[in-house]
Amino acid sequence: MVSKTVFRPKNVLRYPRLDTVLMVEEAIQKAEEYPTKAELMRSLPKKIMYQTFNTIIDYLEYSGKILVDKDGSIVWIWDPEGIRKLKEKGLIVK
Repeated sequence: MVSKTVFRPKNVLRYPRLDTVLMVEEAIQKAEEYPTKAELMRSLPKKIMYQTFNTIIDYLEYSGKILVDKDGSIVWIWDPEGIRKLKEKGLIVK
């Protein structure tokens, strides 16, 4: 039996609302350069708690939508359209 890891952050006082997660996703996608956490947080249209922000970043990294580089740069990597095109060309996905 294969067990699947579930995203469960510890010691979370508040879980982010969906609109807040989407706001952070959009800010990462639209960034012209790869922002650090501090730069990204300052660029958000609404202020959010730092713990909530970190929970969102952890979730996005866990779900495979972003990578956080060694220098702290956040890179958006999620590309479902590109994956669909690769599958049509014969990419085998497990």
